[in-house]
Amino acid sequence: MSARLFVDAWDPAYGASFEAAGGPAAPSSAQVQTDVELPPDEWRPLTAPDGIEPPDVVLLVDGVRRIDASVWTEEPDGGSFPGVAASYAAGVVRCDLRRGAAELAGAEVERGLFTASPSAGDVVAGQIRYTVHRVGGTGEMSKLPAAVQGPLTALEVKVSGAVRDDGDLLVVDGPLRNRRQLPRTLGYIKTQHSQYLDARHTALVTGLRPGERSPVFRLGTAWGGYSWYLRLPGGGRGPWAGIVRVECSVELAEQQAIALAHLSLVTLPRFASTPYKDPRAPQNLIPIAGLERRLRARLGDGRLLHRALTFASNAT
Repeated sequence: MSARLFVDAWDPAYGASFEAAGGPAAPSSAQVQTDVELPPDEWRPLTAPDGIEPPDVVLLVDGVRRIDASVWTEEPDGGSFPGVAASYAAGVVRCDLRRGAAELAGAEVERGLFTASPSAGDVVAGQIRYTVHRVGGTGEMSKLPAAVQGPLTALEVKVSGAVRDDGDLLVVDGPLRNRRQLPRTLGYIKTQHSQYLDARHTALVTGLRPGERSPVFRLGTAWGGYSWYLRLPGGGRGPWAGIVRVECSVELAEQQAIALAHLSLVTLPRFASTPYKDPRAPQNLIPIAGLERRLRARLGDGRLLHRALTFASNAT
């Protein structure tokens, strides 16, 4: 019997909604505790209990980054180090569900020079300053783009923290990582790179209907945390179509994590995108898609910045 074929709803330019290196059968090495909400042999699709209402205010935060130029330093001792000049921005959309209104509540842009060079300083290109960020190790060029993530995450925390109110819900696009200390915060993972559950529990996940979620489980990864899967509406017919993974801080009590899982089920589906509007529908939430466009525009013209960096380097 041949396998069934499904076409991923995402535009292939954005990869696939499930990107496990070995396919869906490739398990993660992370330790998983599956008895947080239900005993492992009693797992079943869950819906939100009666009376669960979404919060009045939902904040969605995201960040974007771009490498403006690759550079090399010339050290006083004759050696050299690679570097990247990067622009990155973070912003937060405030969704007032009572009024049915969304607005950009804050956004900031920063630029940095990332290198292991011990002698490199800030680079001034016209009126733009790239602040030096010294990375550890030998600073291989292939690893430098990843160094931008730390300052970008810090910027996301800064812009979202400035607009928070009591009772709101913060949704971070991507894993929580070092944002686990933020209160009432969910990590929203729209691309599934790893399979954390065994075959039987994974079958439950891929069998979820829109508006259903898996029970909460706990990951024993370096960052840890409680996690669960849910299926958004409008994701097509594939086994992983419309499936997202949501996580919250491991520092919460189990019942607090379960309460956030209920809340996510009545909140996130209302933001799901549609294929004719977004090539990564439905996982790329509508406010996040709009925020990404605004933030990329704020990064400025990459060609002009590359030209300004080239001029600045020639002048030194």
